[in-house]
Amino acid sequence: MTWNPCPDPTIGDRRSTEAVETLIIPRAVDLGEMTVRRALPSTQRQMVGPFIFFDQMGPAEFLTDQGIDVRPHPHINLSTLTYLFEGEILHRDSLGTEKAIQPGAVNWMRAGRGIVHSERTDEARKRNGQKLFGIQTWMALPLADEESDPAFLHYGAGALPIVEADGIRARLIAGSAFGETSPLVTASETLYGDVSLRAGARMPLDAGYEERALYTIAGTIEIANDVFEPGQLLVLRPGDALTVTARSDAQFMLFGGAPMEGPRFIWWNFVSSRLERIEMAKEEWAKGRFDTVPGDEAEFIPLPQRLDAPQRATGGVFYP
Repeated sequence: MTWNPCPDPTIGDRRSTEAVETLIIPRAVDLGEMTVRRALPSTQRQMVGPFIFFDQMGPAEFLTDQGIDVRPHPHINLSTLTYLFEGEILHRDSLGTEKAIQPGAVNWMRAGRGIVHSERTDEARKRNGQKLFGIQTWMALPLADEESDPAFLHYGAGALPIVEADGIRARLIAGSAFGETSPLVTASETLYGDVSLRAGARMPLDAGYEERALYTIAGTIEIANDVFEPGQLLVLRPGDALTVTARSDAQFMLFGGAPMEGPRFIWWNFVSSRLERIEMAKEEWAKGRFDTVPGDEAEFIPLPQRLDAPQRATGGVFYP
């Protein structure tokens, strides 16, 4: 059972019977190097399945000697998943991992009881400049796995299943869909796919996952006679067998899965089911008790000095 509200349809009330339960327009967040569109968490919805954070990065173009420089910072009780359409990011973490991610590949990092990582543009790419476009998501971990050991996995684009038929091209990032199963093993039931449709193509959406959403990347799509443009998050009504029709060449991310056991607290880079665990992580980072990132020890992002208390995202997210 999901704890997110989903009232039963009411006869005669069109809004209660619409295929799209919630429409979220991402807010712009300035990260310095570029502006991102943040769709989750929002005041309308905290999570979809395990997905508690959904950022569209770019599209951005960096000139010579410019790039991403996200200094080492900590995470707890979540997993991060980075997926690019264009460009490259160099990932380093406190496990000693150093791995560049390129379009179509996956960098999956489980923070568990605690991990530190950085995300940068390497010097060679900075010299030439680059474009960057992609999605970064965080997934909350089930209660039993929140304090698991940290881990990192990388899958190249060729390792992820691709399904092509009738104007549809879908890369399965996580979970099972389209008759395929991704090699990425997640902590809870998860669906995540990158779907492209040619104009006029129709794609049925499996109703097997309890919570599902689409994030529109490009083009125009239609669902149950409603039309949606790029940069919108559509939370779909559970149990409905729906079809997406492309009015033009279109691309969207399909994601969701089983709901978490309850809401999560979120503060800065920390997510947890327990408020006291976030307070502990704040103290650990402030006092230098997290591990460092080999090869990237010279810098780090200090703990924000804002004093706002962590809150459940449904009651107002604090994210410095």
